[in-house]
Amino acid sequence: MSQRYLLITPCRDEADYIQNTIDSVSIQSVLPAKWIIVDDGSTDATPALLAVAQKKHPFIEVVRREDRGARAVGSGVVDAFYAGLETVDISDYEYLCKLDGDLIVPAGYFERLMARFEADPYLGSFSGKIYTLHEGSLINEKLGDENAVGAAKFFRTRCFQDIGGFVRQVGWDGIDGHMCRMKGWITCSDDDPEIRLTHLRMMGSTQKNLWTGRLRWGMGKYYMGSAPYYMLAVALYRMFQKPYVIGGFGIFLGYMRAMIGGKPRMDDHQYLRVFRRYELTSLLLGKRRALSRHNASIREKFSPPDERSTAP
Repeated sequence: MSQRYLLITPCRDEADYIQNTIDSVSIQSVLPAKWIIVDDGSTDATPALLAVAQKKHPFIEVVRREDRGARAVGSGVVDAFYAGLETVDISDYEYLCKLDGDLIVPAGYFERLMARFEADPYLGSFSGKIYTLHEGSLINEKLGDENAVGAAKFFRTRCFQDIGGFVRQVGWDGIDGHMCRMKGWITCSDDDPEIRLTHLRMMGSTQKNLWTGRLRWGMGKYYMGSAPYYMLAVALYRMFQKPYVIGGFGIFLGYMRAMIGGKPRMDDHQYLRVFRRYELTSLLLGKRRALSRHNASIREKFSPPDERSTAP
């Protein structure tokens, strides 16, 4: 298989972090065929850093968007991602990765990921786990195994096309995984020490603060279609992780505000059946057993993707 992969990095005001990401990507054992960094209207030193990087590394291309006045998460991140994707022909690449601009990527990361894909034709999306650098220590962000992490989603291009790409809503980075399963692809993340990513700031803190991030998380889960009983379980679980208590409470409050306010939700009935069945199985059996069962079902019900004449 080809090892041509495309990186797309939406970023805004990342002067404190982006150079670390650039340095870690530039020493990969397999370099990207192209890396599009979308500057989403930065007002700090980010444009100057990107200009230097573009001159130094021939695989880097910078796309500049106008300043819209503030950082926009959720749909704003996806809009910036697509601003980069629209500048290339995706069929020129075997793999596609949405990579955040505040990560340190371990040496050999992308080569190891592509080896996983080459070993499993059902694998559609994959990543390592995220560890946040906080006061000199690395803290596991404890994201589930059922999806590639939103900060570094690495896709087989055919899978990305098959699911129709990302939805332009908060919750996009969870919806894509369930769309993969619906279409007969396996998606997951792995806590292999050799593919652990370092996050230079805590997840969910990029817009205003952690409280705003947790409210947004709950709103995203509402849009995804999560049931209230499942969200209550998620909130209770997250109360025992930093930020203690208020993190879980904020997630549930964000969900309830969206529900009471009649906010829009995913209306794909096939997706909702797959998604809610997965959530219920996760509550009854635990996430790892639920994921194992769903993956086994995919291998049983679907032929390998490279043998399918059309999308399943």
